[in-house]
Amino acid sequence: MLGAAAGIALGATFIGHGKAPRTPVRTQARRSATRSPTGQRPVPRELRGVHVSMGLASIPGRIGTYVALRAYGLNTLELDVKDENGKVGFVQGAPALARRVDAARPFYPARATVALVHDAGLYLIGRVVVFEDPTLAEARPDLAIKRTDGSIWRTPAGLGWANPYDRRVWKYDVDVAEAAARAGFDEIQFDYVRFPSDGDLSSIVYPGKRAEPKGVTIAGFLAYAAKRLHRLHVRVSADLFGLAATRDLGIGQVPQRISRYVDAIYPMTYPSHYSKGEFNITDPDLFPGRTVGESLVDFRRAVKGRTRVVPWLQDFSLAHPYGRLEVADEVAAARRQHTAGFMLWNPAGVYTREALSGPNG
Repeated sequence: MLGAAAGIALGATFIGHGKAPRTPVRTQARRSATRSPTGQRPVPRELRGVHVSMGLASIPGRIGTYVALRAYGLNTLELDVKDENGKVGFVQGAPALARRVDAARPFYPARATVALVHDAGLYLIGRVVVFEDPTLAEARPDLAIKRTDGSIWRTPAGLGWANPYDRRVWKYDVDVAEAAARAGFDEIQFDYVRFPSDGDLSSIVYPGKRAEPKGVTIAGFLAYAAKRLHRLHVRVSADLFGLAATRDLGIGQVPQRISRYVDAIYPMTYPSHYSKGEFNITDPDLFPGRTVGESLVDFRRAVKGRTRVVPWLQDFSLAHPYGRLEVADEVAAARRQHTAGFMLWNPAGVYTREALSGPNG
């Protein structure tokens, strides 16, 4: 189950054939809790965060256990606003279409959860999964990717996708993001902001397909999202495959284009998701720091300082066990590449708290 969950984490697929001092942490929390003149909460100098699924957030008291990680150096939480199943984590304030297609669910009260996180001085990111959306695809087939026979196209796992060319889909996802922004989230991070990569791609029909490169379509969506969301004083970011800066993956994720519109790019640099031999590394999963570092070198070259780069790091075991040493190796690699921080991903929501300490311990 862990392996299966990790395989779908944050839009991922297999790619390419001791405690921190309490006083400094609380001082940083007080600084982070102050709004800037633009209305935006300041971004921590080095993001040190973890992901929380809406399922975990629905468990009474569970958000508090993540907030408590600030004692170890945590300064950022990412919470699912809309997930891979197309579900929206809250009902109050959710867009009308989300309620009509039964996507809006009471996993957590948005405003109260935001207040809890902000009261602890933490930066809050809302994750919005975009084009993989089986809930919307089943309820509104007119908004879905189709097969040549006119039926809904699905992944091998049976999940439908919304049509990246349909501006009604764009509006729906940004409406969801806007609802989170109005609830007080500091940043909206778009995931699965791409074309499909798995399954029978040859059978796909895109209604309303435009004669433009896929990278133009995806960058266009993010430009549209940023235009709407920046007016609400929230930042906009995107999750990208770990090899998106190394070569064209055919899914529309082109960092050079995307970096013009977003405030940050989050490469998913999970070593277990790279094929053997990538970066001339026999088994990337056995060399976490080197693998993360090689990927980030390519992202830095592609982005050229136009936006912040914050990698997602592997904090779970798949083919090989990962513990403190492996995660610390990844964190060290991110710091050597002068990233704007890092985020830890574990589908079970269990994190290596020692990895969250600041660069000086």
